[in-house]
Parts: sequence; C-alpha cells; structure tokens
Amino acid sequence: MEGLKNRVEWLMSMIVVVTLMSHAAESRQPVLHRVGGGRFTWDSNINFTDWSRNEHFYVGDWLYFGFDKHIYNVLEVNQTSYENCIDKDYIYNVTRGGRDVINLTEAKTYYFLSGRGYCYKGMKVAVCVQQIPPEQLQLNLRFQIIFIMPPTMSSFLL
Repeated sequence: MEGLKNRVEWLMSMIVVVTLMSHAAESRQPVLHRVGGGRFTWDSNINFTDWSRNEHFYVGDWLYFGFDKHIYNVLEVNQTSYENCIDKDYIYNVTRGGRDVINLTEAKTYYFLSGRGYCYKGMKVAVCVQQIPPEQLQLNLRFQIIFIMPPTMSSFLL
C-alpha cells in the first residue's frame, strides 16, 4: 500500500512539473507601468525619455496613462509621426477617460504622443518592448517547482 501511495505522489508531482513547464511563458506576472511614474503624469512637465529608459518593458505588460482628457490625449503612432509630432493618421487612439491602459502585446517599439500641439512640448514616449528573457522564465519555473513539489522530487529534478 505504501508503494502505491509513493507512486501516486510521484505521478502527481510529474503532472505538476509538466503543467508548470507548459505554462512557463506565463510565469512572469505582467507589470502595470504608470507612464511618467505617477498617477496623473501624462503631462508636459515630465521627461518621458528619461522615464522610459529606466523601465523594462516585456510582452504582456501594461501602460497606464493618467491625464485630463479635456486637455491631453494619447495616440499610438508610427516612428515617423513620433519623431515629427504628427498627430494625423495615428495607429490607435488610446484616449477613453483619462485613466487609460494599453496592453503591450508584441516585442517591438511602441510610439505614443499627445496631439493638440503638446507633442512639441515633450509629451511623447517611445517604449521598447522585449520578449521575456528565457533565464527569467527558468528561474521562475525552478522557484515554483521547489515550493510545490515534495523535497525528494524537487531535488531529483534540479
């Protein structure tokens, strides 16, 4: 009977391992980045270039734009429009209510600006989004295995 119990525990442990490995890409939790660093910091007195340089953006993360929608807006644009502060023919108008979020779904550089002339006052940001590094996924997976599996099994796998 004890042998059967050990086999069942081993089988359950293996199911956990397979499940964790199949979901390894999801092991990093998405991050909500408040653009400019605060709650209502989509504003002309923020240096968004410095802010974005100090952040790390990964696929699945979110950007939060907090602003007065009667004054500012948020437009996703291409690189040329970003560099020249062109607010026509934008890709996507993020503006909804002044507390707006956008999901970063691809590994690429996203470009955002505020129209109505505010881009010329510095209200634009480029966000370079990367894939989640494989070593970070492996660390997360090892952490999960150690804390979920029985000690004898986790030491065997690691």
